[in-house]
Amino acid sequence: MKFLRLALCASLFSLPLISFAADSAPATDQHFKLEDLRSIANVSNPQISPDGKRIVIQVSRPNWDEDKNDQELDLVDVASGTLRALTYKRNGIGSPHWSPSGDRLAFLAEDPDTKESQLFVMSMAGGDPVRLTDGKQGVDSYTWSPDGQRIAYFMQDPVDEDAVKHHQDAVQVTDNNFLDRAPVLPWHIWLVPAAGGKSERLTKGSWSVQIDQDANSPLAWSNDGKSITYSKFPDPYFGNAYLNTIESVSDDGKSTQVLVSDTGSYAPRFAPKGTDMAFMRARNGDQNDGNAVYLKSGGTIRDVTKALAWNVDDYAWLPDGSGLLLLGADRAQTVFWRQPLNGKAEKLDLGDVSPRSFSFAKNGTLAFVGYTKDRPSELYVMDSLHGKPRLLTHLNDFMDKLTLGKSQAVDWTSDDGFKADGILTYPADYVQGKKYPLVLVIHGGPEGASTLGFSALPQLLSASGYLVFEPNYRGSTNLGDAYQHAIYRDTGEGPGKDVMAGLAAVFKLGVADEQRVAITGWSYGGYMTSWLNGRYPDRWKAAVEGAALNDWLMDYDISYYQHGDLYFFGGSPYNGDATTTRMWREQSPITLAGNVKAPTLILGDSGDNNVPIINSFEMYHALQDHGVTVEFYTYPADTHFPRDIVHTTDVYDRWIKWMDKYVK
Repeated sequence: MKFLRLALCASLFSLPLISFAADSAPATDQHFKLEDLRSIANVSNPQISPDGKRIVIQVSRPNWDEDKNDQELDLVDVASGTLRALTYKRNGIGSPHWSPSGDRLAFLAEDPDTKESQLFVMSMAGGDPVRLTDGKQGVDSYTWSPDGQRIAYFMQDPVDEDAVKHHQDAVQVTDNNFLDRAPVLPWHIWLVPAAGGKSERLTKGSWSVQIDQDANSPLAWSNDGKSITYSKFPDPYFGNAYLNTIESVSDDGKSTQVLVSDTGSYAPRFAPKGTDMAFMRARNGDQNDGNAVYLKSGGTIRDVTKALAWNVDDYAWLPDGSGLLLLGADRAQTVFWRQPLNGKAEKLDLGDVSPRSFSFAKNGTLAFVGYTKDRPSELYVMDSLHGKPRLLTHLNDFMDKLTLGKSQAVDWTSDDGFKADGILTYPADYVQGKKYPLVLVIHGGPEGASTLGFSALPQLLSASGYLVFEPNYRGSTNLGDAYQHAIYRDTGEGPGKDVMAGLAAVFKLGVADEQRVAITGWSYGGYMTSWLNGRYPDRWKAAVEGAALNDWLMDYDISYYQHGDLYFFGGSPYNGDATTTRMWREQSPITLAGNVKAPTLILGDSGDNNVPIINSFEMYHALQDHGVTVEFYTYPADTHFPRDIVHTTDVYDRWIKWMDKYVK
């Protein structure tokens, strides 16, 4: 299964779910200020009713006083745009799905008593939601049966309380990570009547339908309602996630069948009618390629997106079954493609709107969350794929009154001949002819992309008087398979050349002060920051590296995605050939630490099992021993980036102030 490695923060700077200390940006009242983030509503997971008349959305708003995000489900009328709340003061709300007839709505929410996520169903005619499950381990992904009478869902196996009580708690090390203190138990499929009743377990074993890090592949009912299809992982650990296949289980749990034996296959979805099934897989099974969508029809399987040769983030069947709708990044913008089952994909005209999650009604009406350069997420609707997006919600209208930095795409050709791009955001008070200090903000992943669209951190820096450059380097998902694949066995030098070539293209515009340039990033963006900080030490006035991977060898040994690293280098650091073994060390930024000159701020979460904080400790002591100005702060969180408002506030506050101190 292809997940974006180190990409938990690939789009972090676009997600305005946070608030910031008000004293970090000396902006006027008309500029985008830190406290403005407290007013931004984040819209997600749009689910349109089968008849296309109503849309349910998840809305999240920052609650600064309680250090959390308040969430609710809202119902939007497609014709009028009228919005009303469906839920009130529920924690952990999410995953809404209409029943096939559209008379009921299911969703997940935290049970007030057990504090675990449970499945609820509410009648759209009125009345309180009814809780269907009471699992001690909580419920995750679920799906309605075609007739609306049953719901299949994931639930994790229970902990052996007796063994824990008697201290029989030794954890066998396999492909888990060094922070695991207990075995990760498998998840399996259960079935519950939609009207309420006893749940029935359908699958069991040491294998799992979900893996740690909350990565799963949604369930899919067959059209006849006799079986449920799922992605099967060999165990619940992320380290083996790339070995998953697609299987189905009968609705009585008595028989299973292998549908796709090619490893790395996930997200099975059946055509609206018949037995044809689509699914996703890294193209040709190569984890260094983009995600492709395959079609299983009878006994044949083929890549229907082969001609596109571009990474696909998500897909859905068109309601008439004639093809697929694809979602992905195409150079400077996120787009939809209409992909026929035979032939070339056609990009839809969405104007300046970039889509995210989406859903179809039976009549072909498309609902999606979208964003523009000047506005965070809102709900949009299209009556057909040939229509124009229509804005339905106005949850972030206050943004229209603010002066934002203007963003544009910048193109260049790398030293290796690749056509690359990036996003340049100007200072909010930009004056033509004046040169400004420049901050690079490098995306994570590396399988991520920076595209045109509202992005919080660049706008905060813009309001503080900085040019902000977000380069897309090889490994990025917005420039085609060839560019994405080029990071293979070249994780530092090649991407670094791309970034430097992009920087040179920005300099040619004549707007940047070449003597005041800083480099920053989180996750793989932190890796690139560490690499370039040592590779081109005389270039930078300052650096901020967050959750940076600095030592490939150590990272391979203790993080949760060991096999993911193997795909980058083409072999193990311990039993590969001499060239491969040497690459693991030579492409580790820690080897360049002795070159660094720029004042460097290091940030990370102490419980990060994605890029373990040990990476940052290594770099901190190396820079300190070499006399480099360096500060290092960790956050008491078991995440890859802080998820709470207060700690997130601190991250950005320190980030901006470091620029003000050493660059401005």
